Amino acid sequence: MKIAIIGSGMAGLACAARLSKAGLPPTVYDKGRGLGGRMATRRVEGGLQFDHGAQTIPCEDSAFCTLLEDARASGHVADWDMGDGTPKAVGTPGMTALAKYLAQGLDLYQQTEITSVTQTGAGWDLTADHAVGTYDRVICTAPAPQTGKLVGHALTDTLDHVAYAPSLTLMVALNRPLDAPDTQANPTDALAWIAHDSAKPGRPSQYCWVTQASAEWSVTHLELSKDEIAARMLDLFLTHHGLEATDVAYATAHRWRYALITHPLGQSFVTSPDGTLYAGGDWCLGPHIEHAWRSGTAIAQDILRAA
Repeated sequence: MKIAIIGSGMAGLACAARLSKAGLPPTVYDKGRGLGGRMATRRVEGGLQFDHGAQTIPCEDSAFCTLLEDARASGHVADWDMGDGTPKAVGTPGMTALAKYLAQGLDLYQQTEITSVTQTGAGWDLTADHAVGTYDRVICTAPAPQTGKLVGHALTDTLDHVAYAPSLTLMVALNRPLDAPDTQANPTDALAWIAHDSAKPGRPSQYCWVTQASAEWSVTHLELSKDEIAARMLDLFLTHHGLEATDVAYATAHRWRYALITHPLGQSFVTSPDGTLYAGGDWCLGPHIEHAWRSGTAIAQDILRAA
């Protein structure tokens, strides 16, 4: 059985890892250069590093917690003392580490954007900027709006009621220490999160901070250029901490259009009537990395049951 997975975020990698373990190794395609989706780490010149997407890895499901323990034992996950007495799991040396742990041994093609998925008598034809191949099963793990555009016509369930909140993110490196808590939740009306990224285990020693705007502020400013987003968020960050522009060594912004799930689908995945096309992701069950893992794993298990 030939299987293709579109997307190398947590859902896609979880599905691929489970299928590979069972002897049905899939081919994974992703349009980006990096793995992990919102388990993202930005590295820039000078040794600067920022986890500009998901900040921690919550864990409630016992099987997912076992995965984290295995990744911790291999050095891909560590505990971050956030100062509240409850350590949180994070990837190390960056949030992408957990994705890299799952991706070991997979047949993975990055910078390959699948633009069409068409069913024929032979299976599902995938096309990027060229014909990619024909597969017996296809799993799409892109965000719900992108999944809807790519394969929604072939699915039995509508994805229209899945809702997201965007998140605008500032990455800033200072040239001196900042006397502030390593994490600040909802410090202002405009800012939902501030974290001293360099305080996480295994990080470089620079004074790198990540700031995420509130959902309301993000919606209002979503379509600004990234330079304008960076300038406005930097002003908020500096004002909040009483800093000057001369304290800044580097600053840039990232636009997460599909960041946090505010209204999930309410089931682990959707599938075509003939059970050959699947779609899933965090948008099925909830906003956390664990929810994406559960969705991808459920898809793999469903395929294996029918195999």
